[in-house]
Amino acid sequence: MERRKFLAGAGAVTVGAVAATAPGAAGHAAPGIRHVETGLDVLVRSDFADLAGQRVGVISNPTGVDSDYRHLVDLMHASGTVRLAAAFGPEHGFRGSAQAGGSEGTGIDARTGITVYDAYGASLAKWESMFTQAGVDTVVFDIQDVGARFYTYIWTMYTSMMAAARVGKRYVVLDRPNPVGGRAYGPMMTAGYTSGVGLKEIVQQHGMTVGELARFFNAEFLPAEAGRKVDLHVVQCRHWKRDKLAADTDLPWVLPSPNMPTTDTALVYPGTGLFEGVASLTEGRGTCKPFELIGGLADDFDYHWSDRLNARELPGVEFREAYFTPTSAGQKPALLNKLCAGVEVKVVDRAAYDPIRTAVAMLVEAHKYEAFAWRRDSWDAVRPYWIDKLTGSPRLRTMIDAGADVDDVVGAWADELADFNRRREPHLLYR
Repeated sequence: MERRKFLAGAGAVTVGAVAATAPGAAGHAAPGIRHVETGLDVLVRSDFADLAGQRVGVISNPTGVDSDYRHLVDLMHASGTVRLAAAFGPEHGFRGSAQAGGSEGTGIDARTGITVYDAYGASLAKWESMFTQAGVDTVVFDIQDVGARFYTYIWTMYTSMMAAARVGKRYVVLDRPNPVGGRAYGPMMTAGYTSGVGLKEIVQQHGMTVGELARFFNAEFLPAEAGRKVDLHVVQCRHWKRDKLAADTDLPWVLPSPNMPTTDTALVYPGTGLFEGVASLTEGRGTCKPFELIGGLADDFDYHWSDRLNARELPGVEFREAYFTPTSAGQKPALLNKLCAGVEVKVVDRAAYDPIRTAVAMLVEAHKYEAFAWRRDSWDAVRPYWIDKLTGSPRLRTMIDAGADVDDVVGAWADELADFNRRREPHLLYR
């Protein structure tokens, strides 16, 4: 097995430091901001009692920190309570050093000395093999999700849950608030369009925490897919309510991925993430505002886009004419280091804002430009349009191509969204 040293973060963690600075021990949230404890905060306060004596494998990344920015694995290693066996790194890696579509490889973590397995894109069989090789009794998942179906960490959780069920391991989710709140929006994934950006039938903005999603997956999908449910335990957050966004809490924000720098990015991402499916428009990678800045080559797009969008008076959002040069292009090399013209998405009323309706309006107006083109992937001859994988079916693309306006496109998924809300209800933990 190839091994290499991972970079260790700064500063040592001791058991004494854990006790002295337990979450909630110091101060209160600022006026108007709600003090919230994550599942990790709750677990640390109990001195990891729920994991005592077990060989634990941790699925996490840099977001797995407590209220004082101390990482779960570092705290476990210092605790003397937990028998830490291994860690598993998702996309971007356990310590977060890899870009989109990348991983850190398998190696030894410099701070703790434990083996970190490369789990990005791992198959069910690979997860089973890793759990067996590491000799874990319990798998702990602690990653900050951002609430969109095409953000891959929830599918890391799903596949690892299935593997844990098949090899008889306990599965513990340390819950974290959904930074974009508890409301669901958007179209349903369909069976013919599942992929790594949407493995199962949930809507585009699911409006659930990872703990709630784990309960939903365990009831709805695991009995058929894995042959049984997993022994699931969710360590719930304290003081979070479904109508609270990340900006309404005092929780620290750590980048879940290189192009998710702020909670403002997370707020727009379930909608503007769709622009990954447009070949002629960049989603702002390589700028200071990815997914808030959207644009195409300045010779092809102009100020009319922002003017037409503002004329629609979409709820909770305004658009600024914007010019920028992306220094990272993802799957769109023709836009790299080129002057682009487009819009900056400015959310002015978070309660009224619907990110997916907004993105549909942006697509409808952008489609009027001659240069507009959907992204086609040559490696998938059967389902070549990336937008179909992001939205869950060809419906959005074909409706926009046929000239449908926003209300028609959004109305097309009303029934499936209502059905999803009904199905998820028994699995919700927060009101």
